[in-house]
This record gives sequence, C-alpha cells and structure tokens, in this order.
Amino acid sequence: MAVLSGKRALEEPLAGKSTLNRLELPGGAKRYHKIDYASEKIDALLCDLYIESHAAPPEQIVLDLDATDIPLHGHQPERFFHGYYDSYCYLPLYIFSGDQLLCARLRPANVDAAKGALDEVKRIVTQLRKSWPQSKIVLRADSGFCREELMAWCEEHEVDFLFGLARNSRLQKIVGKQMHEAKAEHERTEKAARVFTE
Repeated sequence: MAVLSGKRALEEPLAGKSTLNRLELPGGAKRYHKIDYASEKIDALLCDLYIESHAAPPEQIVLDLDATDIPLHGHQPERFFHGYYDSYCYLPLYIFSGDQLLCARLRPANVDAAKGALDEVKRIVTQLRKSWPQSKIVLRADSGFCREELMAWCEEHEVDFLFGLARNSRLQKIVGKQMHEAKAEHERTEKAARVFTE
C-alpha cells in the first residue's frame, strides 16, 4: 500500500482503519463519510491502464467473463447461500483480457451469474473501440453467460462470442457422433480427447 500511494519511507504509517472505512462505506453518516470517489472513473481507469499497456493496437482482444464465489464466514450484508458453491458467499463478476482486469463488480449470490454483464461489456467495448476501432473483439465465457440478450447485443455490435452451452438432451443428440469419437480416442490413448464440430 505504501508503494502504491507513493510513499518513499515505508516505515511511515498509512491510513488507519477508520480512514479506509470512509472509503468503504459511502452514503453512510455524513460525520464519518468524508472521502468520496467516482465509481465510473475507477471503471474507466481499468480500461485506460489496459490500453496504455499496449504499444500498438492489438489485432484481437479476448474478453473473458467469469463469476466466482467469495465465501463468507460471518453475517455480512447481502449474504446468501449459493447451491453450486455449497456455501454462503458473494458472487462477483470479473472481466479480464489475458491477466489484466477490466471489471470487478461485487454482487450478492442470489443473482444470475450473467446479471449486469451486458452493461459492463457495453461500457468496456465502447471504451476499447474509441482507442482501437479496428481491433476485433471476442467475448468468451462459460454457460452461465449464454444468455439471449448478451448474444444478440454481440451480434448487433460485431463482437464475436464463444460461450459454453449447458448439457441438454437436444445438444447431446447433435454432438452424439463426436462424443462417441472422443470416447473411443480416450480409450485408445488413455488421455483426454477433444473432437470439434459445428
């Protein structure tokens, strides 16, 4: 924290808990809330840093969307049980390009994994295209983000996407031949096998 805040003498104390709490709890009692921030500026900063990290516009930008759990061990606000993670947790939304974070949104666990993803993707794609209008953008995510509104927006705005599909009987019929081929390859080599189709 000292290095990030620009302090040269690392033995000097930094902000105490109460000072940090004023950042954490905006909108609380005016007596204690003395430090404010603009969340839209923080969001824009993450994209600006990503853009500045490139000497030239990339040919392709792959945006990875993911939601994962932050387990909770107390009675925090908006604490909900999530069946997939089998615990009480938060379910934040993350968007990365490679190892660079472009979005982190804390959410309760009682929401759909894709909730809010479209708004964040719109914001990020708009900002990236202002700097790099020719770069191809690809959105990649698991089946938790395979939602009609997100796919329709991508198609309308020339953003390619690659989403997982949840297993279902219709899909299993379509890929039955390829599943059989992959199983036979696995039995022959005793290694994981992949077969592609479209």
